[in-house]
Amino acid sequence: MVMEKLGDSLQGALKKLIGAGRIDERTVNEVVKDIQRALLQADVNVKLVMGMSQRIKERAMKEDPPAGMNPREHVIRIVYQELMEIIGKGAEIQLKPQIIMMVGLQGSGKTTSTAKLARYFQRKGLKAGVIAADTFRPGAYHQLKILCEKLNVAFYGEENNPDAVEITRNGLKALEKYDVKIVDTAGRHALEADLIDEMERINAVAKPNHKFMVLDAGIGQQASQQAHAFNDSVGITGVIITKLDGTAKGGGALSAVSETKAPIAFIGVGETPEDFEKFEADRFISRLLGMGDLKSLMEKAEETLSEEDVNVEAMMQGRFTLKDMYKQLEAMNKMGPLKQIMSMLPMGLGGMGGVKLSDEMFQATSDKMKNYKIIMDSMTEEEMADPKIIGGSRIKRISRGSGCSPEEVRELLKYHKTMQTALKGFRGGKFNIQKMMKKRLGM
Repeated sequence: MVMEKLGDSLQGALKKLIGAGRIDERTVNEVVKDIQRALLQADVNVKLVMGMSQRIKERAMKEDPPAGMNPREHVIRIVYQELMEIIGKGAEIQLKPQIIMMVGLQGSGKTTSTAKLARYFQRKGLKAGVIAADTFRPGAYHQLKILCEKLNVAFYGEENNPDAVEITRNGLKALEKYDVKIVDTAGRHALEADLIDEMERINAVAKPNHKFMVLDAGIGQQASQQAHAFNDSVGITGVIITKLDGTAKGGGALSAVSETKAPIAFIGVGETPEDFEKFEADRFISRLLGMGDLKSLMEKAEETLSEEDVNVEAMMQGRFTLKDMYKQLEAMNKMGPLKQIMSMLPMGLGGMGGVKLSDEMFQATSDKMKNYKIIMDSMTEEEMADPKIIGGSRIKRISRGSGCSPEEVRELLKYHKTMQTALKGFRGGKFNIQKMMKKRLGM
């Protein structure tokens, strides 16, 4: 999960608010102190934290809740809005032909982010190509080439040419027919004069629509200094923050960058190319506060899954067979780690208010899902279509065929029944997610 430690701390503060008998000044002060502690531990700028704390207190005690919203929901809404003010809006990224120049210091994850960015546009239906213009770091050419080959992304580079500007010029011609052309430039351990000169000359040749600076989340508030320096040099249009998964200092990078008015464009939240997201401040904060991120979950599903993978319409009509469940388990595997998917669900459906799963429990759950698939592989087509016919003798046969115990087969059937009931609840409005989210955010 993105910045899991900060998310847990903020959700803990909101739980205190939700569990309070009444919302008075003392309760608000306690919650604000918890939020302060969480943000400072995440290395968010002290001045920003103190300013935000004061505003939350004043608004919580002076503002009347909007119509239809109780005092608890009102305070949660204020916290959400004030966090939005600190983080700032994300960069505007249009899905159209464009040239992007990547800049950043060495070790920030720039080359990996270049390949991931190309993959992002590729998933959106655009033809993306990458130009290897980092001639300073040994191995940069080969690293980018291998990454692009794995992702089936067009690659251009000249291994033995030390002239990054010439490579950029030739690369733009070679990739002329591609929609999105991304130039990976060199980094240094510090922003030196020759690096600035090279970036400025590449900038003049490429005339990029975007200049993205790549930052390692672990540097904390030093991000502000780096953002200013690169912005003065080439005028950055957006920031990509890498290694945000689990880092303690990510809050420093997020808040310091927003202080420079350079919008965050993308965030890296894991190792794989799919662990790279367009930054949407509202979705990011919703996830931190345990409100989920259903929009991103739906987008991830749309990009990853086809109608053959899972027939949502049939499931919502109550036609949820074991065959549907089998497809659903396969679909979840395609979408990524279970923990990442669960973090996108709202409170009570996977996040705060529901059961908090540890890494060990997530692993056990993943193993159980694999076990269920093995059991279903030992069933007949008739049994998969109508699980009601599975009685004692069939359970014994399935158990022997799958190498699992009869209890595990019964557990699978019970899980299927629970899923079927839950889906009927969604259809009937018992778990109306849209209504719940609107209520949470006061929309």
